[in-house]
Amino acid sequence: MSSFKFHPKHMTWLMPLILSGIMSGAISCFNLFLKLGWVDGFFSIWLHAWSLSWLMAFPLILIILPLVRNTLMKFVEMPK
Repeated sequence: MSSFKFHPKHMTWLMPLILSGIMSGAISCFNLFLKLGWVDGFFSIWLHAWSLSWLMAFPLILIILPLVRNTLMKFVEMPK
């Protein structure tokens, strides 16, 4: 087993990468199933839809996450 670990500074893009992949995959699969049902070639259709969704989701979350974090910090009391 490899002992390679990322430097903590990479969490700023690794976390959004994984979360956007999971969320866009789940949502695109769910929506595709609702629209088409379980059809022949579902997996390849879904994989194409997912790749397009992820292409949109990852850059979007990189832009939106800091804005949301800064907005929420105005309403959150930090421990002393």
